[in-house]
Amino acid sequence: MKEIFDKLSAQCSEMITKRYSTSFSLGIYFLNERLRQPIYSIYGFVRLADEIVDSFHNYNKVILLSKFKRDCFEAIEDGISLN
Repeated sequence: MKEIFDKLSAQCSEMITKRYSTSFSLGIYFLNERLRQPIYSIYGFVRLADEIVDSFHNYNKVILLSKFKRDCFEAIEDGISLN
């Protein structure tokens, strides 16, 4: 089941990348295939952080970014994230 979870997570990152940046996605396509998924994953992560800053004006951005950062470090420590 973890394999299914990991694959779905990777697909979500790729979808985020493609929905937010068609030109960046096109650039990724020209890279070696083994590099694509890690780049999608990084972009998907930072895109969500950027979205907090750029779009969530009706929410407490300081708290959201703080939670985002905490969740990131917990995921690194635990070796898994449900976000």
